[in-house]
Amino acid sequence: MTVSVHYVETEHVAQLWPQVAVFLEEALTSSPEFPDWYPNYNIHHVQVFLTSGAWLLLVAVDESGVIHGACTVSFINYPLHRIAFITTIGGKLISSRGTFEQLKQILKQRGATKIQGLARESIARLWKRYDFEPRLTLVETKI
Repeated sequence: MTVSVHYVETEHVAQLWPQVAVFLEEALTSSPEFPDWYPNYNIHHVQVFLTSGAWLLLVAVDESGVIHGACTVSFINYPLHRIAFITTIGGKLISSRGTFEQLKQILKQRGATKIQGLARESIARLWKRYDFEPRLTLVETKI
């Protein structure tokens, strides 16, 4: 099975939402147990960010058109870099060197010079094979 990564135009997000929501919901709920106040957004917010064009939706599709994974990305502009920040990722999107290269090309086409994301330890270990390196540890408290 060959899987390819595709950008979904904002005007088509609503059509694909029933197919991708399951992957994105999984991404939001598969983290370790955290306090109730931990999440910064939920699946409904993700849908709003995507349908408003604030975030980018990427899907991993096979030759038959079946979606096997989905990813959402926001962009952060700094003076030295444009960051493509992975906000959610679920299913099988970055599952091979080939799909990762496709992801990189799509993000480069949108001006990104780096890819960042928050990851639990198991994902950070997995993504080392794609040259991701840990940088900082996020800590937080509710005020």
